[in-house]
Amino acid sequence: MGASRCRAFDYADHKGALTLLTRHQTPAAIRRHGQARLTAWLKGRKVRNPDAVAATALQAAGTQHATLPGQEVAAGIVADIATQILALDDRLKHVDEQIRRTFRTHPQAHIIESLPGMGPILGAEFIVTAGDLGAYADAGHLASAAGLVPVPRDSGRRTGNLHRPKRYSRRLRRVFYLSAQTSIIREGPNRDYYLKKRSERCKHIQAVIALARRRVGPMGPPARRQAFHLPSTHRPSRLRRHLIWRACGSR
Repeated sequence: MGASRCRAFDYADHKGALTLLTRHQTPAAIRRHGQARLTAWLKGRKVRNPDAVAATALQAAGTQHATLPGQEVAAGIVADIATQILALDDRLKHVDEQIRRTFRTHPQAHIIESLPGMGPILGAEFIVTAGDLGAYADAGHLASAAGLVPVPRDSGRRTGNLHRPKRYSRRLRRVFYLSAQTSIIREGPNRDYYLKKRSERCKHIQAVIALARRRVGPMGPPARRQAFHLPSTHRPSRLRRHLIWRACGSR
């Protein structure tokens, strides 16, 4: 459809426009089918707001009447690409659903997912990245593994010289960072703490990291402070299991 069509639709975020391209790629083809037939065709493929998509396509097609050499060949290539993108999108949704079902079979899935900003996809990544929760003695160890705790670089009598760690799990840090960043979208304690840090002249990234570190610590209500039922045959002490839950299941 050319430049007008590109302005009419954002193909990166408009599945209806991609669906339209699988059948109609040229301005002449869109004008030939008309509003009613385009709307019915889009509706049959469960496109959202088919009337608006058809009207926008017809409006863009009405401004283009030039015919270019090789137009039909290009139209076939566009149709193939649009079909492949839609198939890939369906495949990704299927994989996400598989991850969601598998994650929710984990004994601690409901606790992890109850943390604001921690959905099934991030929760699954957390389980895979963190590994055996029995390896973390307390919340500080888990936060340190995620690179959320500054490390000292003292020398001689110079103390309190803290720097960003260099050795930590980037994937685990990503899980805590993304979940913390998502949690500040809605009103609540997480957003309040983030705004507090911003008022202290912290930059956005610094404030989110501070919130991520806080969320690892003991923030859950007393009723939720229970031990993780680890699948490992090695059972840590009651106190240690309590600390593990506080490290991973608290708000």
